[in-house]
Amino acid sequence: QVHQGESEGGLVQTGGSLRLSCSRPERTFRTWHMGWFRLAPGKEREFVAAITKTGDSSYYADSVKGRFTISRDTAKNTVYLQMNDLKPEDTAVYYCGNTVGTSATMRNWKTYSYWGQGTQVTVSS
Repeated sequence: QVHQGESEGGLVQTGGSLRLSCSRPERTFRTWHMGWFRLAPGKEREFVAAITKTGDSSYYADSVKGRFTISRDTAKNTVYLQMNDLKPEDTAVYYCGNTVGTSATMRNWKTYSYWGQGTQVTVSS
């Protein structure tokens, strides 16, 4: 069944893969863009990836481009973040959120609301 919030985090070795999931109620999912941010100890909140409500455009931080892929499944009201070739610097708590922003603002966490509780991703050397 579809569950609200983030899931599927965990502990992996360098070079491994994880897929994070973020579910929302149907009405929220279909009317908002969605994105992923992460927060590491001693670091500021960092943009990771975002996808428009129609799924026609995706955005990525330079640090994850080519390794991470964001997608959405309308049948399950769920956004996924496929993370490949994980590195220790990817270690953080990952959060998903919703925004009604534009392509110019979706990289800014201040435009988001309805944050999930976060899921821990730890990448060991």
